[in-house]
Amino acid sequence: MSMRSNKNLLAYGALLVVCLVWGTTYFAIRIGVETFPPFLFAAIRQVIAGGVLLAGLALTRNLTLTKQGIWQQAIPGVLMVALGNGVIGWCERYISSGLAALILSLTPVFVVVINYVLGFDKKKPHRLIIFGLSLGFLGILLIFRDNLKDLTKPEYITGMLIAFGACLAWASGSVYAKNKTSGHSSVMQNAALQLFSGGVALFFFSAFLDDYSELESISSASIWALLYLIVFGSIVAYSCFVYALKHLPIGIASLYAYINPFIAIMLGFFFLKEPLTAITLLALAASLSGVYCINKGYLKMTEK
Repeated sequence: MSMRSNKNLLAYGALLVVCLVWGTTYFAIRIGVETFPPFLFAAIRQVIAGGVLLAGLALTRNLTLTKQGIWQQAIPGVLMVALGNGVIGWCERYISSGLAALILSLTPVFVVVINYVLGFDKKKPHRLIIFGLSLGFLGILLIFRDNLKDLTKPEYITGMLIAFGACLAWASGSVYAKNKTSGHSSVMQNAALQLFSGGVALFFFSAFLDDYSELESISSASIWALLYLIVFGSIVAYSCFVYALKHLPIGIASLYAYINPFIAIMLGFFFLKEPLTAITLLALAASLSGVYCINKGYLKMTEK
C-alpha cells in the first residue's frame, strides 16, 4: 500500500471519529449551557484544549511557532472555533440540540458554494454532488416542517438565524484553512493554534454577552459536559478534523455535518425528551443518501 493510500485511509478514519464524536457534542453543549454562561463555557473549553495541545508539542519539542503561522491559524480559529462552534451554545438555549446540529448540516452546501464562487475549485461539480446536496437540503426542509409552530417565538427565530450565521462562519473558515494556510506546520500545531485563538476570541465575546451571575449555580452535569468537550470534542475530534481537512477534498471532509445531526437527534430524543417523528426519520434517509451521493461524486471527479 502506498504512502498516499495510507494517508487517505487515516484521513477517512479521522473523519469517522469526527462524525461520531461531534454528533454527541450538541448534546453535551446543551447540558453544559443550562447552568453555565454559554460563551464562557465555550471559551474555557477551547483555550484549555488548545493550551494542552500546545504544551504537549512544546514538551516533545515539536512546537515551531512563527508570527506568520500564528496569524494564519488564528483566522480559521476565530471563524470556525469562535464564530462557528462557540455561538452554538448560546443558540441551544433557544433551539433544540437536534435543530442546531441540523442547521450546521448545511455546512457542505456553504462549502461547495464558497469554494466555487471564490475560484478555489474551478471544476464544475459532478451531478451526483449537486443531487447529494439537494437531498441533504431536503432533509433540512423536512425537519423545519416539524418546527413551524415555533417560528412565532422571537427568541427561536433569533437562535435559528445565528445558527445559520455560525454555519456560514464555519464553512468560510474551512475553505480558508484548506486553501490559504501553510502546509509546513504539523496538523496538531494547526489544531492547537486554531482552538486557542478561537477560545481567546470567545473570552472577548463573553465579557460583553454573558451573565456571570449564573456562575453561582453551576451544576456538576455542566462540569462533566465541559470536561467531555475539552478532551473528546476539541483535543481528539478537532485534531482529527484538521487532519481530514488536510488530506481529503474539502467536500468530503465536510460530510460529518450530515451525520452529526442524527446522532444529536437520537441523544436528544432519548435523554432530553426532544421530539422524534416520522418526518425526522424521512429526513434521516434523505440526508444519509445525500452523503453517499456527494462522496461518490467527488470520487468520480478525482478519477478524471
